[in-house]
Amino acid sequence: MTTPWGEVELSRFPEDPRDRLRAWDASDAYLLRHLADENVPLTGAVVVLGDRWGALVTALAQHRPTQITDSFLGQEASRANLARAGVEPGAVQLLTTQDEPPERIDVLLVRVPKSLALLEDQLLRLAPAVHPGTVVIGTGMVKEIHTSTLQLFERILGPTRTSLARQKARLIFCTPDPATERPANPWPYRYDLSAGVGAISGRPVVNHAGVFCADRLDIGTRFLLQHLPAPGPARVVDLGCGNGVVGTAVALADPAAEVLFVDESFQAVAAAEATYKANGVPGHAEFRVGDGLTGVAPDSVDLVLNNPPFHSHQATTDATARRMFTGARRALRAGGELWVIGNRHLGYHITLKRVFGTCELVASDAKFVLLKAVKKG
Repeated sequence: MTTPWGEVELSRFPEDPRDRLRAWDASDAYLLRHLADENVPLTGAVVVLGDRWGALVTALAQHRPTQITDSFLGQEASRANLARAGVEPGAVQLLTTQDEPPERIDVLLVRVPKSLALLEDQLLRLAPAVHPGTVVIGTGMVKEIHTSTLQLFERILGPTRTSLARQKARLIFCTPDPATERPANPWPYRYDLSAGVGAISGRPVVNHAGVFCADRLDIGTRFLLQHLPAPGPARVVDLGCGNGVVGTAVALADPAAEVLFVDESFQAVAAAEATYKANGVPGHAEFRVGDGLTGVAPDSVDLVLNNPPFHSHQATTDATARRMFTGARRALRAGGELWVIGNRHLGYHITLKRVFGTCELVASDAKFVLLKAVKKG
């Protein structure tokens, strides 16, 4: 990526030579160009919220910024990109959305996330550190910035306006106003499930901001819950766990099961742990933020349950699902099973047959298919 301060070499994480998606976009470039052209003072405590792959903190490393992200993959990409650029270790502080926010912010740069709820939660968490002199600039692609986005900045921080669009990207300028009466933070959000979803029917679910379908049970997960395998496996993985409702349902049905909740979102894993604890399950559980089943010992798992994402931010891709399936095969014991719920049109059966050599249809309806792949001995 060419910046006003030179070129930086960037990559996503994990690095894949087949991946044609860039680690930056026009909104990153637009923000950096504006900072240089307008001589925006990057002094004091510089905080970068939502930097997707580390493009912004890598370009601004000389100003020793703090990055706040919800993505484990994004944080690892940032770490690798900073090292590749020769940035001194510790020059950039890498925080998660679950960490304690900075006490003071003099410059706040916001890469607008896909989730409006996550933006709301993070702005409310950061607002006490913002003062009247804080420079607040947001950036995003035009399709990501809506009237509701601007209203959120204005409702939480102060008067807000936008720039002209360039290369389908736009900037957001917000002037902090200490007189702004901030609303209470509604996150995390808790609700009780309805009947008809097995062992977890009527039970509480806790969602942190940014978790998929935070205010209701999505229909794909509902379909999976209605067809969960009978209790029996000793070690189960809720892969891409989201709010943990699937793994918690397994633990409720079989308290003897050991359940591992895994997601690359810090918000999701926190929600999964909160959901599990809210249900008072007596069994054993582990909660891990990471890249799928990386780090899980080979041949150590009996059952993997998976509702894979098919988007990486705004891009549609099956790369994440492929990594999840491959990781599941490695982690499963001989005879172990991977159960996958997905939209019919995604064609996961083809990938599963390629990875496992087998794929069985467990259940289906007009929209979803539930597939099972068994690891051969």
